[in-house]
Amino acid sequence: MPAPEELLPTATRIAEALLEVQQRVNDRVDATHAELLPAVQAALGIAPGDAVDPGDLVDQRITGASAVVTPAAVAALVPLTAASAATTRAGRRAVGDVVRGADDRLAVIAGPCSIHDPVAALEYAQFLAAMRERHGADLEIVMRTYTEKPRTEVDWKGFAYDPFLDGSSRISVGLVATRMLMAEITGLGVPVAAEPLNALTPQYVDGLVTYNGVGARNVTDQTARERVSGFSSVVGFKNSPEGSIDVAVSAIISARSGHDFLGVDRHGVSAQLGTTGNDTGHVILRGDAQGPNYSAAHVADTKRRLAARGLPEVLVVDASHGNSQKDHLRQIQVVRDLAGQIAGGEQGIRGVMVESNLVAGRQDLDRTAPGALAYGQSVTDACVDLPTTEALLAELAEASRTRRAG
Repeated sequence: MPAPEELLPTATRIAEALLEVQQRVNDRVDATHAELLPAVQAALGIAPGDAVDPGDLVDQRITGASAVVTPAAVAALVPLTAASAATTRAGRRAVGDVVRGADDRLAVIAGPCSIHDPVAALEYAQFLAAMRERHGADLEIVMRTYTEKPRTEVDWKGFAYDPFLDGSSRISVGLVATRMLMAEITGLGVPVAAEPLNALTPQYVDGLVTYNGVGARNVTDQTARERVSGFSSVVGFKNSPEGSIDVAVSAIISARSGHDFLGVDRHGVSAQLGTTGNDTGHVILRGDAQGPNYSAAHVADTKRRLAARGLPEVLVVDASHGNSQKDHLRQIQVVRDLAGQIAGGEQGIRGVMVESNLVAGRQDLDRTAPGALAYGQSVTDACVDLPTTEALLAELAEASRTRRAG
């Protein structure tokens, strides 16, 4: 793998080479259709002359359509290494066991609200590697490596879609760079977490993600529930922005079932996909606009809702978002409360999420001058810094140790 500062330039070269290949593949598909479809039409008695030019009926608001790299092609040039595979395999097993109760440690998903700088992300990953070594007996720490960002209205959509932060939207480069980055992080022995927003992006990082979260905006989406029913990773569902726990519970039930649905294969071709269902699904309490929902009373209420539907009484709590009311420093209070519940023997809380970065706070992204950004500080939600994160992890480790001691 290249040096961290060379990750994006290398991803650009890979994407450009793959796009040339993909355009040739697309041309061959068009030529093959032109060659073979007339015979099929004739055999079925379909007269080509009956078709009309769709003209003004299609693509009226599409400004362009260009080739994109495919998951299979990207994986061929950014292959899964033995070290990355071992990290993901062990991470999925550990977090899955924590969720199921076979591992009595606490899962912690910590990291930037969103990734925008691969150099800073890899520096953060090295910090988490040290924290995993220090607290491994009590915590299973996974790094937030979110390269897609859901937007209520319009804003930067994440590293996978606009890796140069300038509105150029070089998606193929972003997809290659995302896989390269996750490969580097897992190569350090740090499992990664993601929040995929569509049916395509998960395949570009296949084999690299330990934990996938379904965000508050997507938890009611049938297609999201269908997709994660086939994920090899552990999955969690956040309560809705309005605070509904029941929609997350419904999502768990749906994702635990097998589904057949329209998706795409590793070559980007439409395919009917069938799934077995995912039994790792659980609620993520993230608060809402009206206030937090991490208290002992909220945890007990969520467990009752799960039990009423015959589901395991387990959950993860997000210390940020609605639970911190968008004040990154309030995460300290949230974690302290959760640590008290855990140390007091609360078995339902199996994991905690923390938004953390090299530098505290946040900054605005000016896409006309992305080079002016401060290093290591979030361009989306505000995060706590490394010293604060170190203290929070120590507090959670002590709480986990106390609970494990019984």
